[in-house]
Amino acid sequence: MIKIITGIRRCGKSYLLFELFKQSLLENGVDEKHIIQVDLEDRRSKRIREPDALLDHIDSCMTDDGMYYILLDEIQMVPEFEDVLNSYLKVKNADVYVTGSNSRLLSSDVITEFRGRGYEIRVHPLSFSEFLKAGLHENDLSALQDYMIYGGMPQIVSFAKKEEKEKYLKSLFQGTYIHDIKERYAIRNDDDLSELIDIIASNIGCLTNPTNLENTFKSVKGHSISDTTIQSYLGMLQDAFMLERAVRYDIKGKRYINTPSKYYFEDIGLRNARLNYRQIDGGHLMENIIYNELRIRGYSVDVGQVEVRETDDGKKKRKSLEVDFICNRGNKRLYVQSAFDMPTQEKIDQETNSLRYIKDGFPKIIIVGGLVPSYVNEDGISIINIVDFLKDTKGTLL
Repeated sequence: MIKIITGIRRCGKSYLLFELFKQSLLENGVDEKHIIQVDLEDRRSKRIREPDALLDHIDSCMTDDGMYYILLDEIQMVPEFEDVLNSYLKVKNADVYVTGSNSRLLSSDVITEFRGRGYEIRVHPLSFSEFLKAGLHENDLSALQDYMIYGGMPQIVSFAKKEEKEKYLKSLFQGTYIHDIKERYAIRNDDDLSELIDIIASNIGCLTNPTNLENTFKSVKGHSISDTTIQSYLGMLQDAFMLERAVRYDIKGKRYINTPSKYYFEDIGLRNARLNYRQIDGGHLMENIIYNELRIRGYSVDVGQVEVRETDDGKKKRKSLEVDFICNRGNKRLYVQSAFDMPTQEKIDQETNSLRYIKDGFPKIIIVGGLVPSYVNEDGISIINIVDFLKDTKGTLL
């Protein structure tokens, strides 16, 4: 099968393929001449970015009947790359591994082009538990504070000074991601795209849709931009793995509600760098980090809605309550609320209310900030502090 390693640029895909995986092959006795390695992002590979030239290059390296491991980095730089990869599906001594940084080009093609002969391996920035292994902090809480500001892009752990981290993330955002999007989609004037990114970054965890964003543009920028253009820009940001969209799901009605949705950044450090570290809101940052952790653990994550009927002045009224995340993985489901703190009974009631109206038997969890001891309340809802949750990589607390 063709293995396609996807994820945001600079999250470690190339290192995984060319360093870790290649070293594993060598340690297991594979002859280095049987490892065909091509970095398509390298200028020296420009000539073989053409599909036929790449085929000829790979074929010329396969000189016997032994198994060859073909490692191709940033495959989306090759036009008609699907045909190139399909050409090796029936070659018995070819085992193909590729990386790519564009979900539209890659994720859909894994399903449609390779007809069950390929699958996607998604790579994310460092999780908090991986970030801890760098051993840079005195305790978990100081590590979490650093993680909430600078995120988990792998290169971050090599910088000691905050100025170095900030400079790296800002340059990465503008010089790599925005540059790639402008080049890929031939965007000449990126002012509106940049403004949209700022608006999304300022409203992580908030329900929104293209029409709402169009109205925000009118009030902030003083001119209009169509919801179609906004939808197109959002698609570009998702294709580049910069953003993920969480769709609303009616728990009682068992149906999806396509709009409004929530958007989360693949890496919270990139989000903070984009806003020049002006909006360090612990609640929103924690929610984004929880979302990312759930995705890293393999859950599909939706935004939940519970419709209830409450009596007000003798009249019955219908009301929608929000559940931050509905998480599904196979036959397992979780309902998760993110609560930065719950200092009062009123706040506790607010966070638990929607969960108490869900009558099925799946686990219901509130993740709270700080180091509050984890426990189960009288309604059977688990209260887990954020550090315990992020370090619990095996999911025993869930």
